[in-house]
Amino acid sequence: MYKLSRSRIYLILAICLAGIFFAVPNLVGDKTKLPKWWQPVNLGLDLQGGSNLLLEVKIDDVIKERMALIEDSVRQALRENKIRYQNLKAGADSVKVKIDNINARSKAISAFRKIDDGLQVEEGSDGMIEIRYTEQALNELKLKVVDQSIEIVRRRIDETGTNEPSIQSQGADRIAVQLPGEQNPERIKALLGKTAKLSFNLVDSRTSAADARRGKLSNTSRLINSAEGETLVISRKSVVNGEHLVDARAAFQDGIPVVSFKFDSIGGKKFGEATQNNVGERLAIVLDNEVISAPNIQTAILGGSGQISGNFTLESAQELALLLRSGALPAPLEVLEERTVGAGLGSDSIKEGITASVIGLIAVVAFMIAAYGLFGIFTTITVFLNLFLMLGVLSIIGATLTLPGIAGIILTIGMAVDANVLIFERMREEVKNGRSTRDAAEAGFTEAWATIVDSNLTTLVAAFVLLYFGSGPVRGFAVTLAIGIATSMFTSVTVTRLIITGWLQKYKPTKLPI
Repeated sequence: MYKLSRSRIYLILAICLAGIFFAVPNLVGDKTKLPKWWQPVNLGLDLQGGSNLLLEVKIDDVIKERMALIEDSVRQALRENKIRYQNLKAGADSVKVKIDNINARSKAISAFRKIDDGLQVEEGSDGMIEIRYTEQALNELKLKVVDQSIEIVRRRIDETGTNEPSIQSQGADRIAVQLPGEQNPERIKALLGKTAKLSFNLVDSRTSAADARRGKLSNTSRLINSAEGETLVISRKSVVNGEHLVDARAAFQDGIPVVSFKFDSIGGKKFGEATQNNVGERLAIVLDNEVISAPNIQTAILGGSGQISGNFTLESAQELALLLRSGALPAPLEVLEERTVGAGLGSDSIKEGITASVIGLIAVVAFMIAAYGLFGIFTTITVFLNLFLMLGVLSIIGATLTLPGIAGIILTIGMAVDANVLIFERMREEVKNGRSTRDAAEAGFTEAWATIVDSNLTTLVAAFVLLYFGSGPVRGFAVTLAIGIATSMFTSVTVTRLIITGWLQKYKPTKLPI
């Protein structure tokens, strides 16, 4: 029989002990009592309960907003080139303007194409020019908006401390959010429903709201409502946007909750210049197209930081600070579907999964002992060890166990003995052919190895395909199946070989008990 070197024996034992060690937290219960590096497997939404949200990214709103910005750029380009125009208006997906003079029209078209990448400018027969994004540019914009939305959603949910959330795109403009353990989705929905677009705009002190309603509003200003019911006229162009914020925290000023913020170097410079040049004017702090505060600029703020005051409670100040820290959503989100899985249902799923696993384990053990006697008992040891190694690996990589994942574990229990069946049957054939005990045992392992690799490799390829192309429950099944194949090959071949080698060397039998 092939002798294993001392170093290989120690390596095999070390791997087994490490797997058992990292699997232990799954047996002791409450993971809050354990260190962070020694935790049980995370349970998915279907096992511990929680909330499932399907969000739609309102990409049309982003395109409409882009058209409004392009309208401003078109107006500025026409003024710089001193071109007369009529009926400049931004629509849902295009900007139209009429220019009667042919030469001026040609000059304007050249200027419009430089406004942004991906714009196509079409000239009509009546002097009307239409500006819109190309199909490719729109697709790229949609993909970018969805990717940004997923990242911001992840940041906001991570800030709330939700354990192991699953956030991924679904289709062209939807985001699927799974929140294990979250039984109150209303809080998350409120958090995700705010785009948190922050900007600082100077208030136009020369124009009142009444004058603006009578048509005396300049093209560089716009009307906006404040949280306190006041209507203000503010500059369209922001002094600085929330994208330059690097930190935001809830704080207290004179016992009143406020939100303190800090800009990056570019934002701090812009903010400092604006406050220095407009002392005595009002600065509107605009969040999601509503003025939450419009204080007077008492003095230049040159430190790159400041405070937002308003009718805040401590909770609302903390929420606003969280939103500003995590960043603004590029587009509003709409909840299309909401499902809540109760903790009791998840507990029932775990019990049923454990019951199925125990039944499968007992059936496999009974068959192996009945078919192969003592060697079947050796196989039973490796099957239990395989379960510990699987749980240990899942715990180490921080995987999330779902109900399909439990199905993968149950399937692996049955597959774990396949290699042993091949090895033992080969041993029987060698014994029938008259080979000695040691030679038959050696041949069982060496001759069956190629078949074991082929059979497990094909299953492993299928698992990786499911892992790559699948999502949600399919990926959970694929992860446990792939890990189970790897650990079962280790236990069924390497550990079983170690046990049988030790038994042969100690008892020196004249006949194999199979």
